[in-house]
Amino acid sequence: MNPYISVLKLRLLNGMQYRAAAFAGVATQFFWGFMYIMIFEAFYQHAIQTPPISFQALVTYIWLQQAFLAFIMLWFRDNELFDLITSGNIAYELCRPCGIYGFWYAKLLAQRLSSATLRSFPILIIAFLLPQPYRMTLPLNVTTFLLFLTSMILGLLLLVAISMFIYISVFITMSPVGSLLVFGVIGEFFAGLTIPIPFMPIWLQNIAYMLPFRLTADFPFRVYSGHIPQNEAIIGILAQLIWLVVLVLLGRFAFNKALRRVVVQGG
Repeated sequence: MNPYISVLKLRLLNGMQYRAAAFAGVATQFFWGFMYIMIFEAFYQHAIQTPPISFQALVTYIWLQQAFLAFIMLWFRDNELFDLITSGNIAYELCRPCGIYGFWYAKLLAQRLSSATLRSFPILIIAFLLPQPYRMTLPLNVTTFLLFLTSMILGLLLLVAISMFIYISVFITMSPVGSLLVFGVIGEFFAGLTIPIPFMPIWLQNIAYMLPFRLTADFPFRVYSGHIPQNEAIIGILAQLIWLVVLVLLGRFAFNKALRRVVVQGG
């Protein structure tokens, strides 16, 4: 366990050094956040039927989405790992006295943690100070906040487990472009990053509820806003745990199968 904790700490400290890039990202995410809010505001003003989620809850949903973007986006990648696979330098990783799957998982987790730590606090602080109706609101109570925090952490662990399949697929395709495109488009759509899941047609919502992607973003954000009641939140957290165990076990199995196909040539 020590090697994984060590790489987590080192990558976390390394990622915290890129403050200028993080602040540039904060400005970009504020722009996108305001753009999404104003688009939905126009939609709400001209809606014929009552929207499935209140505008204030949606505003909070969008600010959480922007603040924790590094936790929920599948296109967030580590090019170093892609280079190791495509260049053949994976041979050096095979010499490590620890499991590569756990080692890479820790690296990807630290990368997302460091990026979110630098970006989330400025976005959240300003979002709480904005005038209505653009201000982010606090959770309904302490229990709701604790459920959100638990679901957010499990959602992050789940997303890293999902993203590991992108790197595993590159062992076969030898190109990350297709994997990032497929996982990014499909995964982020069913995670509620394109449009929140309550706005989808019922048949599309049923598909989203059968997949693990929504548990990484849509679920914790709606728990925070109170749109998902506490009893349903507990059930969702149990679903997150089950999906996490299943995806990690499948990921380790697929990773070991992919490593058996690796052929390293040269002196």
